[in-house]
Amino acid sequence: MRHRAVFAAELMRRGRRRCRSYHLCGLGGFALGLLTGLCGRASIAATTVAIETVVLRHLEAQMSTLRLVDPAAVAAISSIIDDERAHRDRQGFESRAGLFWPRVLRPMVSWATEAVIWLGMRL
Repeated sequence: MRHRAVFAAELMRRGRRRCRSYHLCGLGGFALGLLTGLCGRASIAATTVAIETVVLRHLEAQMSTLRLVDPAAVAAISSIIDDERAHRDRQGFESRAGLFWPRVLRPMVSWATEAVIWLGMRL
């Protein structure tokens, strides 16, 4: 909730709206959470690791791009990046516990997360 509030404040400050894919992402996240929840704790952990790894890579790239042109955006991103790392690291050990689903889910979820970010930046 805090991360959404940080980004919403930055969008408001700039007079911009959320991307058109925002609600679709929420629906997809709900469906993914429901499905991985049915597959067990290791699947939830693997999904979290996959998503957070991609998100961290994206946020770090954004920080690098914006460092010299938008200090406020860099501060907003910096304020959440440690949380994202903690989410990923906390689930990393548990995601190795599963034999099948985590191995299948991690690359699929990573790809889907990359696709959602790519789409969201263009809509």
